[in-house]
Amino acid sequence: MVFAAPGEALTRAEELLGADPSPLHASVAHQVIGIWQRDFGDTRRALAHLRRARDLAARAESAEREADVLATLGVALVHAGRTRAGLAAFERGVARGSGHTRARVLYRRAYVWWVLGRHGEALEDVRRAIPVLRQVDDVIWTARALTLRATVHLALGSVERADADFTAAEALWDTTGQEHDKADAVESRGLAAFRSGDVPAALRLLDEAAERYAKLGTPTFMLTIRRCEVLMAAGLATEALTEADAAVAALDGIGGQSTRKAELLLVAARAARLAGEPQTSLARAAVAVRLFAGQRRTWYETHARLVLIEARVATGHGSGRLVADAAAVAERLAAFGAPAAPEASLLAGRIALDLGWTADAERHLAVAARSRHGGPPLARMTGWAAQALRARAAGSARGVLEACRRGLDVLDDHRMTLGASELRARATAQGAELAALAQRASLVSGGPRRLLGWSERWRATVLSAPPTRPPADPVLLTAMTAFRELAARAEEARTDGGRPAPALEREQRRLEREIRSRTLHMRGEAPGDGDRFDAGRLLRRLGDEVRLVELAVLDGRVHVLLCGQGRVRRFEAGLLAEAEVEAEHVQAGLRRLAHPGAEARLPLVEAAGARLQRLLLGPAAAHLGSGPVVVVPPGRLHRVPWALLPALRDRVLSVSPSASSWLRARDTAPPPGGRQVLVRGPGLASGGAEIPELSDRYTGRRTPGGADPGTPSPGTPTGTRHLPAHDEVDRGEREGPAGAGGGATRVPPAADEGGGESARRERDGGGRTGGGGRPGPVDVAGAGAAARGATVVLEGDDARVPRVLRELDGAALAHIAAHGTFRADSPLFSSLRMADGPLIVHDFERLDRSPYRIILPCCDTARFASVGADELLGLVTALLPLGTAGVVACTAPVNDAAVVPLMLALHKGLDAGLSLAEALRDARAALPGDAVHQATGWAFSAFGAA
Repeated sequence: MVFAAPGEALTRAEELLGADPSPLHASVAHQVIGIWQRDFGDTRRALAHLRRARDLAARAESAEREADVLATLGVALVHAGRTRAGLAAFERGVARGSGHTRARVLYRRAYVWWVLGRHGEALEDVRRAIPVLRQVDDVIWTARALTLRATVHLALGSVERADADFTAAEALWDTTGQEHDKADAVESRGLAAFRSGDVPAALRLLDEAAERYAKLGTPTFMLTIRRCEVLMAAGLATEALTEADAAVAALDGIGGQSTRKAELLLVAARAARLAGEPQTSLARAAVAVRLFAGQRRTWYETHARLVLIEARVATGHGSGRLVADAAAVAERLAAFGAPAAPEASLLAGRIALDLGWTADAERHLAVAARSRHGGPPLARMTGWAAQALRARAAGSARGVLEACRRGLDVLDDHRMTLGASELRARATAQGAELAALAQRASLVSGGPRRLLGWSERWRATVLSAPPTRPPADPVLLTAMTAFRELAARAEEARTDGGRPAPALEREQRRLEREIRSRTLHMRGEAPGDGDRFDAGRLLRRLGDEVRLVELAVLDGRVHVLLCGQGRVRRFEAGLLAEAEVEAEHVQAGLRRLAHPGAEARLPLVEAAGARLQRLLLGPAAAHLGSGPVVVVPPGRLHRVPWALLPALRDRVLSVSPSASSWLRARDTAPPPGGRQVLVRGPGLASGGAEIPELSDRYTGRRTPGGADPGTPSPGTPTGTRHLPAHDEVDRGEREGPAGAGGGATRVPPAADEGGGESARRERDGGGRTGGGGRPGPVDVAGAGAAARGATVVLEGDDARVPRVLRELDGAALAHIAAHGTFRADSPLFSSLRMADGPLIVHDFERLDRSPYRIILPCCDTARFASVGADELLGLVTALLPLGTAGVVACTAPVNDAAVVPLMLALHKGLDAGLSLAEALRDARAALPGDAVHQATGWAFSAFGAA
């Protein structure tokens, strides 16, 4: 019962002890309390109860009872770090028990052998136990033994054997009421999915196990260890470190198992190293090594020593001693049959190479390279990395490039099994070393065109395919609805000058975790060859007029790859670190210029733009020609206001995350029907003053009073459109009725406007309607408006997320004037505020086809989080794979009043048939020459190719 209903078992055992039981029954009760304390509470209390249970069994003169208690005591002693005493208790237990009881003792000793990392002994004891347990039809203990054997097989890398045992155990668990053991089985299946390379399935199963444990009210420290392993493999190392440290603190708070603490510290050390915190990794790994050594857990101690060496190397300590240490760790891991052995050999070889010890490096790298032909994806990538380093040491650029290509192909296949765009982006970090090796080799041997190909090979890969559409998961939709409602209430409380209640904030964070968790469960499409970059095709599309400037970073220096006129040229520019510092200075200057009275800073900002040009373009600035320019920056330079650079200031200029994504945008056809959607969210300082005038423009009416569309409306207040980077993000999914348009003209769409219109009709219950479910009025404003297509304006209560999403789906043009929040910590929760709460990136991913062109006039909508190898996560990059060919957004806070004329001039250019980049260039030129308007124009960029 202690595993089927732990709380009830504990209560009944305590009641039994209060009723003056016999020594035999009292022994059982103390054993139950000891098990509960051992697994869910204080280890010291567990030992006291189990010793009492052992003594009472001896008084009862029951050898079988005493053997059973000794086995439980042995497990507790090992978990307390007293390995020698624990194994001695098992020796006595095996000697005292017989038949069925001895089989249970052997099973528990096998579990202890697994905890100690002695897998051969574990398999031998469980092999002896299972036939006896089956013979006496002990279903529960047979299922436990099969689960344990499967877990040992996984530790040794035998996934197929583990799957067979897990399947057999699960069939047995289905016939029992052992809820804790059933949760453990689900957890074990999650571990098996992870070992086979299925990260989404692993996360889903581990989260399901967590829900089961929560219902039982039992701690989940082992589950945390396994979940952290999966998070690290998914590129979420910082998240894993946070979870592991929190679990260590919780374990210390209850006086829990010393063995679990050591394992959690090992996980934390690995996570810290992957998260770029080598000093934290050193500290955690050193304590873990000390604990494992005291617990006589050599298998785990060796793994901890591997992390300790990796952390020392990461802090810049390379020495012959570390080569020897890493080689010794590799030998011990190989002797254990541990899958991590190739990692240790790769580490030894890498350190030896850095020291110039080529013969030693070749020996260790050759061992590591054997793993490239089999095993999970990350193990094969380790092997290909070793092979690439071998080729580099041998002076074979061709060998380096082949090994890097093969390794990144493995990563691509793995990445495409991930459905969530966040996981796809973060997983690319695993290939950063391979990509860097290939870039260096191509620079030496292949010239600029080959360097361009390798720069594209690992740049913005998350945009190479649309993300998997979130499933129609009712739990997910309910959580999104609730989260949006809570976010709206929180925003209302802030607006009223107060703060949301702590309980409200906690519930928001809980819902955010649930939504993100369920999103990470999505599995991607089957691996495929994808759309490989072709430099020749790029040059043909560029022609003689357009120049594409791709910035590659090698060893900290910016290399400019200038593409156009049928060739690729390379120029060396400045240091990336200096450019990043200068870009931050520019951002600070633009923030100040967004407010009147800062005109004196304008020359300083312009001078900083000139310095940025020298650092980022170098001599290439003199070779840009006179035509349009496309800039492809690395992820770390995503906030540069490119229009500020003197050589680009008066250009038709667009920005793209990669040359490949620019080509895809050029090939994206606009949807038929040409519908425009204008959205005005609440709380804007200017009230979104451009929206009424744009509505008049697109419906064929004159602006009120015959005002020039290029000037702001009278009475437009000043202020800045801020996209603050604070922690709360709003979201939800309230499916309300479609409201009236706030005076907007409605036109029924064409029979099919593209981008999944028929599917939307099926979801929405028929054709598109106006307010109250009635067909909307027909636009009779004139032929120009009719050719342009319907115009939909959503403002006031109409600007609710479900309605906004329905109208955006498949639109030709969307202009969304709204406040928002950028989430650097979780960029896919960045949002635009609608009437009912935030519209987040996850919402956009539910569209069948996002609008062909999108204009986002609010601040910082072009902000991204740089993750993985060279990936960007944010609002703009979420739209580009979904059918959007062009976006106008800004990288800094901007002045609300100055935005209005810029937006009106931009739309005037679009109405004349210009592209977004052309219209934005002309709109900047039409602005007044004062500092506020100039800074506003520089802050906006055109992304894509529409």
